[in-house]
Amino acid sequence: MSLFDANPSNPRLAAQRAPLAERMRPRSLAEYVGQQHLLAPGKPLRVQIDRDDPGSMIFWGPPGVGKTSLARIIAETTQASFLDFSAVLSGIKEIKEVMVRSEQAAKSGSRTILFIDEIHRFNKAQQDAFLPYVERGSIRLIGATTENPSFEVISALLSRCRVYVLQPLGEDELIPLLEKALRDSDRGLGSLQINADQDALALIAAYSSGDCRAAYNALEIAAQLALNRAATGAAAGIGAAGTIDRALAEDALQQRVLLYDKTGEEHYNLISALHKSVRNSDPDAALYWLARMFAAGEDPMYLARRVVRMAVEDIGLAAPEALNLCITARQTMEFLGSPEGDLALAQAVVYLALAPKSNSVYTAYAAVQQDIEATRQEPVPLHLRNAPTKLMKQLDYGKGYRYAHNEPDKVADMDCLPPSLADHRYYHPTQEGREKQLAHRLEELRRIRSSKPPS
Repeated sequence: MSLFDANPSNPRLAAQRAPLAERMRPRSLAEYVGQQHLLAPGKPLRVQIDRDDPGSMIFWGPPGVGKTSLARIIAETTQASFLDFSAVLSGIKEIKEVMVRSEQAAKSGSRTILFIDEIHRFNKAQQDAFLPYVERGSIRLIGATTENPSFEVISALLSRCRVYVLQPLGEDELIPLLEKALRDSDRGLGSLQINADQDALALIAAYSSGDCRAAYNALEIAAQLALNRAATGAAAGIGAAGTIDRALAEDALQQRVLLYDKTGEEHYNLISALHKSVRNSDPDAALYWLARMFAAGEDPMYLARRVVRMAVEDIGLAAPEALNLCITARQTMEFLGSPEGDLALAQAVVYLALAPKSNSVYTAYAAVQQDIEATRQEPVPLHLRNAPTKLMKQLDYGKGYRYAHNEPDKVADMDCLPPSLADHRYYHPTQEGREKQLAHRLEELRRIRSSKPPS
C-alpha cells in the first residue's frame, strides 16, 4: 500500500500518524499538567470552570503550555460545542458565518465555544466583529495568544474577557509527562518499548524551555534514533528495545528552544533585563542576558545601539570614556559581524556594569524638556543674540555680551537662561567617578560667578 492508498477517513490511522504532542494532548483536568495558579481548587479559572461560568476569556502564554488543550477541556467539561479556528489559517468572514449560526443555535439552548488560536493575528477591525456576539453571550470566545494582549487585543474585547496568564511548564512537570509518553501504549510510545535514562529526559525538559510540544517532539525524534541505533547494533549492550541516553537526547535536540520574538514582548523583556543588570552593576547577569539575546538570534546592531545608549543614560560623565568604548565596540561588531564581534559587545557590557554610574545628564535633560513644554517659549535674551548686521546692532542685539576669554578666570557674571528661568539648576552632578571632579569644578564656577561685581 502506498502513501496515497491510505484512507483519510480512518480516525485510528490518523491518530497513529499524528505527532506525539497531539496524541498525548490531555483530555480532562485530571490529565492536565501545570497552571496550578489558575486551576488548583479555589483558583480563578477553576472556579469559572466548576461554576460553568459562560464568560469569554483570553489565554496568554508562550507556545506549548496547553492553551488549546485547556480550551478543549473546558468545552468537554461544560458540554459545549467546540469550534477551533486559527487566525493564521481562517478568515474573519467564515468565522462570522459560524458566529451567526451559533447565535441561532443558542436560541434553542445550544452552547458554543469559539476558540481562536493566535487571536492577535486579527487586526483591530477584524477583532471588532467578535464584540456583538461576545456581548450578547451567544458565543463563548476563548482566544489564545503568545503576545501581550494589552497591545494586541482591542480594549473593547479585552473588557469583555477575562485574561488568564499561562506559565511555561517546569522541568519537574515536563519529565513525568515524558515518562508517561514512553509508557503509554495507546497514545504514546509504549508499543516501541523504548527506555530512557533520567539525565536524557532531564536534558530534553531543560532544553525545551517550558514548551511541552517541543519536549514531545524531541522525545519522538530521540525514540526513532534509539530504534535506528538498536537495529544497526551500533551501540554495544543495547538490545532490540533501544535506549535514549544523553547523547541521543543531544542529537534529537540539536539546539535549545528559545522563547523569543524580535518584535514581541519577550524581546523587550530581555533587553530590559540586560539594561537593568548593567545599571545595577551586575556583570554576570548582564553577560547572561546579552548571551541569551545573541543565542535567540537578536540583531547584533540593535544590541550595539542599546549598549551605546546605556553608556549615555546610566554611566554618563562618571566615566565618560565608556561612550568611546561602546562606540568602538559597535564599530567592531559592524566590521567583524557575529559571532566574532560578540565579544566586543560582551567586553563593553562588563565595563559598563563595573563603571561608576551617573544619570545626572539624563535627568537634567529630561527636566529641561519638561520646562520647555511647561513654560512660555521666551525669546533669546538680547545679549546672547548674534548681531551680524547694522540693523541688529541698532536693535541692541548682542548688547551687554561679555566675552568669557577676556574675563578673569574665563567666567563672566552673565545670565544665559531666559529671565523666567534665571538661576534655575538642571544639572546636579553625583560624587561618582570622574563626575566628582566635575561637581567640584561646577561649585568653583558658581563661586567665581557669584563673587564678581554685577555688570
